[in-house]
Amino acid sequence: LGGGGMEGLIPLVNRLQDAFAALGQNCLLDLPQIAVVGGQSAGKSSVLENCVSRDFLPRGSGIVTRRPLVLQLITAKTEYAEFLHCKGKKFTDFDEVRQEIEVETDRVTGMNKGISSVPINLRIYSPHVLSLTLIDLPGITKVPVGDQPPDIEQQIRDMIMQFISRENCLILAVTPANTDLANSDALKLAKEVDPQGLRTIGVITKLDLMDEGTDAREVLENKLLPLRRGYIGVVNRSQKDIDGKKDIKAALLAERKFFLSHPSYRHMADRMGTPYLQKVLNQQLTNHIRDTLPAFRSKLQSQLLSIEHEVEVYKNFRPEDPTRKTKALLQMVQQFSVDFEKRIEGSGDQVDTLELSGGAKINRIFHERFPFELVKMEFNEKELRREISYAIKNIHGIRTGLFTPDMAFEAIVKKQIVKLKGPCLKSVDLVMQELINTVKKCTKKLATYPRLCEETERIVAGYIREREEKTKDQMLLLIDIQVSYINTNHEDFIENVSEIKLHFCNLLFQGTNLPPSRQIVIRKGWLTINNIGIMKGGSKEYWFVLTAESLSWYKDDEEKEKKYMLPLDNLKVRDVEKSFMSSKHIFALFNTEQRNVYKDYRFLELACDSQEEVDSWKASLLRAGVYPDKSSTETEENGQADNFSMDPQLERQVETIRNLVDSYMSIINKCIRDLIPKTIMHLMINNVKEFINAELLAHLYSSEDQNTLMEESAEQAQRRDETLRMYQALKEALAIIGDISTSTVSTPAPPPVDDSWLQQARRSPPPSPSTPRRPTLNNPPTRPLSGRGPAPAIPSPGPQSGAPPVPFRPGALPPFPSAEAHGGPPQVPSRPSRAPPSVPR
Repeated sequence: LGGGGMEGLIPLVNRLQDAFAALGQNCLLDLPQIAVVGGQSAGKSSVLENCVSRDFLPRGSGIVTRRPLVLQLITAKTEYAEFLHCKGKKFTDFDEVRQEIEVETDRVTGMNKGISSVPINLRIYSPHVLSLTLIDLPGITKVPVGDQPPDIEQQIRDMIMQFISRENCLILAVTPANTDLANSDALKLAKEVDPQGLRTIGVITKLDLMDEGTDAREVLENKLLPLRRGYIGVVNRSQKDIDGKKDIKAALLAERKFFLSHPSYRHMADRMGTPYLQKVLNQQLTNHIRDTLPAFRSKLQSQLLSIEHEVEVYKNFRPEDPTRKTKALLQMVQQFSVDFEKRIEGSGDQVDTLELSGGAKINRIFHERFPFELVKMEFNEKELRREISYAIKNIHGIRTGLFTPDMAFEAIVKKQIVKLKGPCLKSVDLVMQELINTVKKCTKKLATYPRLCEETERIVAGYIREREEKTKDQMLLLIDIQVSYINTNHEDFIENVSEIKLHFCNLLFQGTNLPPSRQIVIRKGWLTINNIGIMKGGSKEYWFVLTAESLSWYKDDEEKEKKYMLPLDNLKVRDVEKSFMSSKHIFALFNTEQRNVYKDYRFLELACDSQEEVDSWKASLLRAGVYPDKSSTETEENGQADNFSMDPQLERQVETIRNLVDSYMSIINKCIRDLIPKTIMHLMINNVKEFINAELLAHLYSSEDQNTLMEESAEQAQRRDETLRMYQALKEALAIIGDISTSTVSTPAPPPVDDSWLQQARRSPPPSPSTPRRPTLNNPPTRPLSGRGPAPAIPSPGPQSGAPPVPFRPGALPPFPSAEAHGGPPQVPSRPSRAPPSVPR
């Protein structure tokens, strides 16, 4: 089967494991390996030390193994150890190996029993070992000690499951013989991830510590809890032997003597012990690697293809070549320019699906955020009317004016226009911040050269801030231009003025009936009439329409069925105290001449859901000439009632200017909403794009020397070296796998263990004297198996016995490479398989 190739499989996986561990990519390939699982103090560490024939693992009470230890055993002529985190340093004293494991464990987990899933990689070269890769995992514990968290059991379980749940991981389940096998934590975990038992190998420790008169024979013969790969027994050193520094070689001789002399195990002595365990694990792992070769090769090939393009760039890399640095600088600046423009203008490639950024966010600032800031400047109606009133009075002075002064209109409008500076400047700040964020995202591709990345970001961000100042100056200039000349000849303003004049005439000459088509609608909305008689249905909601002459309400907002039309002559507004039972806010309309307002009601109580809505309706009624009752305004604090004169002529002038201001400010807002985005686009965004395209390279050359700019980061140099090493390792692995896969055939997994006869034997009643006895656990059969000494065998049942088929037994399996764990000796892979002895029925 190509022995040379097979012998190279485990060292190959070791080299891959080191390469991928250094790059933090172990999990990408799911390398074939053996994970050692067991309860705390089950003897896992002793098994590993026996395999190495050296004391090198930390010992003590409580949890000792607190990080996974990836142990790679390699057959060599000389004996030494290496750690992956101490590259180049060889350890020949194994006491130093133990100390290094303890120091490295404490470095990550702390000094007080903490745990971590970050592995320690240890490679041991020795003439006393077979090539093997084992992972020593922390022992399963139940109670936290030291500063361990309360969920330490769950954490250790999760860590173990992280390793053994991988399909390419064999599970070495270690269980002490002096505990009940049915309560084995290791077997329980293995059963969860490997219910068919394809990957589990059982190891029974502490056979010499069992009570006198008991043994683990049924377990080791794979009868009690059968595993497809069987069980292997080992005898480790006692704590007294360890404290007395008993040599491991002497311990292995004592182990061999124990199995040869023990009456329950001597028939299987050649299939027990640490040397046999090493052989079985070596062959099991080798076979497992060979069985997983197809899928493993596909993963290697995918990994190789994924880094091939990157490696092609690295192959011809010359760090000190000036032409390379110049070319790289030009490419980086050009790439930065393209990326910046794509993020601003939009592009189909590399679309961000998580959040708005770049041009999309700037567009949102232009057409959503900036208009919203303008809307937020909604004027305080009372304050505005008070300002207009003061302006009119101050312009007239001691005279009594007959007409509305133009100067009051201009003074109020200019004051409102100046308030627009805030939202305009804020929009510039928002766009500037987004441009700087875009620059930072684009410079991430320059991270290979930290100095170039830093300088590019500094230069472009500085230029953006320069443009910000010029843009803000232009904004202020635009506002000043609007303030400098109030264009009352604007076509949109003239149309509104004609309607306002008509409204003013209506207010001046009350009683003039206008056609419905000429009536100005001031407001529409839902209101509740609160004081309709109980017999007539109580409060009810209607659709109200307020014009300059009347207040009408309809059944619904389609305005087809008019319920009533109330003229506004002599009406005033009065506040109504909110009742205890009502959640609505109420105001009332009443007639100053003591007449009924609606049918036989002296007051018409109208209700809204909020006080803001009440204030809004009162402001609309004020525009229609329905003023608040003087008695209610007198209650306003600090004597503010004198702000509003009840002079009807002054109120009409205030209303006229208020409407004119509204009309003119709508024109200004429309103009500003159009000009501000254009100004920002011209003075900031387009200028920044032109600067990056035409001037950035010159600024970079003038800022620092080219060699300084193009110095690589240490991370990039390390990445390049690791990528090249991984590329070579992958190529070598694929070459070896290619040679092996063409000269080998796959070996089937061990067959399932038929334990139905065990269950039936347990359920059967005791045999009567006249009934032939069937083989049971306490009455083992006596037929010898060929080639294995006095091992008990199962007698062949007669044709009429009705006994179940004979299960596979240790020693009776076909000698394919993975059968040794069932009890058979290790076989040479090229040896032809033998059929199991036939059983007559």
